[in-house]
Amino acid sequence: MAALRPPRSVSSRDSSDGSERLDGAGSWDALEWTKIEPVTRSVSHVNSEFLLEAERVIEEGHGVVLVNRDEAGTLFVTNFRLLFLSDGTRNIVPLGTIPLATIEKFNKMVVKNQSAPRQIDRSPTRRLLQIIGKDMRIIVFGFRPRTKQRRVIFDALLRCAKPARIWDLYAFTCGPSKFSKPNSKVRLLNEYFRLLGKDSHCASVSMVEEGSFTLSNDLWRISNTNSNYTVCSSYPFALIVPKSISDEEVIQASTFRARCRIPVVSWCHPGTGAVLARSAQPLVGLMMNMRSNADEKLVASLCTQLVDGKGSRRKLYIADARPRKNALANGAMGGGSESSSNYFHSEIVFFGIDNIHAMRESFARLRDYLDTHGATSSDGMSSFLRHGGSTWGGGNLSSMSASVSTLGDSGWLIHVQSVLAGSAWITARIALESASVLVHCSDGWDRTSQLVSLANLMLDPYYRTFAGFQALVEKDWLAFGHPFSDRIGMPSVSGTSFDLNRQSSTGNLSSSPVRQSSGSFTPQTSNTSHAQNNYSPIFLQWVDCVSQLLRMYPFAFEFSSTFLVDFLDCVLSCRFGNFLCNSEKEREKCGIHEACGCLWAYFADLRSLEGSSHAHYNLFYDPLKHNGPIFPPAAALAPTLWPQFHLRWACPSESQAGELEAESRSMAIKFSELLKAKEAAEMKAKEYSVAMETLEAELRNEKRLSSSAMNLAQRASKESAAIKRAILSLGCRVNYTSNGDCTVDVESNPTGSQEKSIQSPPRKESDGTKERDDNSDLSVSVTVVSDDVSSSPLGQVCETLCPLRTRDGNCQWPSAGCAQLGSQFVGLKANFDAFDHLSIYDSYFESN
Repeated sequence: MAALRPPRSVSSRDSSDGSERLDGAGSWDALEWTKIEPVTRSVSHVNSEFLLEAERVIEEGHGVVLVNRDEAGTLFVTNFRLLFLSDGTRNIVPLGTIPLATIEKFNKMVVKNQSAPRQIDRSPTRRLLQIIGKDMRIIVFGFRPRTKQRRVIFDALLRCAKPARIWDLYAFTCGPSKFSKPNSKVRLLNEYFRLLGKDSHCASVSMVEEGSFTLSNDLWRISNTNSNYTVCSSYPFALIVPKSISDEEVIQASTFRARCRIPVVSWCHPGTGAVLARSAQPLVGLMMNMRSNADEKLVASLCTQLVDGKGSRRKLYIADARPRKNALANGAMGGGSESSSNYFHSEIVFFGIDNIHAMRESFARLRDYLDTHGATSSDGMSSFLRHGGSTWGGGNLSSMSASVSTLGDSGWLIHVQSVLAGSAWITARIALESASVLVHCSDGWDRTSQLVSLANLMLDPYYRTFAGFQALVEKDWLAFGHPFSDRIGMPSVSGTSFDLNRQSSTGNLSSSPVRQSSGSFTPQTSNTSHAQNNYSPIFLQWVDCVSQLLRMYPFAFEFSSTFLVDFLDCVLSCRFGNFLCNSEKEREKCGIHEACGCLWAYFADLRSLEGSSHAHYNLFYDPLKHNGPIFPPAAALAPTLWPQFHLRWACPSESQAGELEAESRSMAIKFSELLKAKEAAEMKAKEYSVAMETLEAELRNEKRLSSSAMNLAQRASKESAAIKRAILSLGCRVNYTSNGDCTVDVESNPTGSQEKSIQSPPRKESDGTKERDDNSDLSVSVTVVSDDVSSSPLGQVCETLCPLRTRDGNCQWPSAGCAQLGSQFVGLKANFDAFDHLSIYDSYFESN
């Protein structure tokens, strides 16, 4: 898991502290534990820095050496894991830190170096503790002699790594925390609705409680006949069955299948109507002559009519995952396989995939091979890579060929290829032939789950996303009863379902010839047959198959190989409750939903912190490139080791096959940062552009206002000139004072020039005679008034001359025909009595 893998610390051989240095490296003689002074460390300090939520230290040992890396440190046993803390770097060493649930077996060993003949052996024996993990690692810890630390650690492992009850697991101690587990039944119904094309419906807890989820389409329906797990205890509460089959017929058909696991629909093609169904083996008996009309009718209903308008029925393939001889052998116990003559329009195909015991032994041989030839070999002697060698197996061509041959002898890759080939065959039959396929093995929960879920992954691009992968695992593995407690090796509801072996097995230290020569190993526990328990890496093998598809189709998956590794670590560690128990019924009985945290919520929280740059996202994912089924060709089905998982402990440098992905991710992060910077720059540019447009608009407005003001000024200047000329034409003299006031004096001067005086004609009397008052002066006051009266001299002239203005400045005759020039008004206020004395002759003619 991402949270359980701190940065790897360096070897204690690089430490400057002489007390922590090991003399030499690469052999048992170099491990002088008596020279190591243990570093005192308080438990509270470890609690505050390295422990998870609700994790507590049970026992600890100082001066312990991690033989795989010749590194000294402190070994802690907590209620969740075995934790190794380096004395040199004060950091957690990932190789020496393993969750208790991930430990497959452990044992105490004593190694004694072989001395020369006739020579007394006085060298002390080495006291070792070997830990074999389900995640491909073998760890060996060395303890200081004449101490009881190994016994303390061993006894703590006996108590904690082998819990008597399921409620003693860390998942229950930690509780749901913030990673609460949504209702799995609701999610299963939503997936059923999607398969039936009822996406508009949304499942709820009340729908589950009321049983109102029995929706259907033209061909299939959701049945609640197993809502109380009375039909099949290992099946989910809801089943998809043919619409033409009643619940009574479903119950009748269940008696003919092993463990009552009847044929039910796992996936249906939205266009052609072809289905992928699953079941357990039929109970045909030793003579292969037992039949069931209800079972035959149910299986025949899977062969719906083709959507071609002709009414022809599709073909049905019955895929038996077992070898043919194994299927026949099961007949002695009442099982067996179908006969094509009893099932309409069907064909029986055997895939030849071995059982869980063969898978377990194959996995152990692969683990031993990698440990023997890895750079962190657990014995410190047999691996040439550990000591800087450039070859595997001894330095010559024949030994290298033998080493590679040993990898093939493990059989692991052959088993992976068989599962991949079977799944690809199923996919081709459904997608290319529009045929339906019924898959089963013996019980229908191991090889059947592998084939059906992998075929679903190839058929439906939705299952290649994060949400779809979760729905696929919960449907075909959890809901349909893959016994995770038995296969992972954890206690079930009824108690401990396995016996944790504490002995050397096929993958022990004594399997290597080089190890035989380096010393004598004596396990201190009795041997127990490994085949007595039901542990088997079936689910791990399926995830390995998914990684092979991801390697072949890097653009088809939303998640990365790193996600698959972290996912497997979470499953094997039992840190969360999703994969506890053996069935949906048992998980409901234990209250897993309320009591334990959820793995999916934990991963979603991790991804939300970093977004699309998180290591779980596949950088090359292109949903449009593979938006339909994928069909791996036969030439592409040759699997290889999964470096990120198989080699991460034995050959850490070689496990970085994902360096290209890491570099691409780094480049993608930088590219994302550049895109963000570009977007920010574009936003700034837009802001500046808008500001420039605003300034340009304001400038244009200012220019327009300035031009208007200039025009008004020109008009005002013309008006002022016209007024001035009008006043001068009257013979008025305009005087401007320093404060802006102006006065106009008009004098009657017949001899004066017309620019300085005004000649007024005499006023006629009533009798028609001319009268002239030489002493009367014509005094005219002119005021020009503008909008700003106080600042315009012309405004004052107009106001002075206007005869219609009152004392308070208002106009007595608003509708008068005053001379209106723009915003300026000209008014004349004259002495009309003086005008009466003028005559036309006085104005226009000079006297003789």
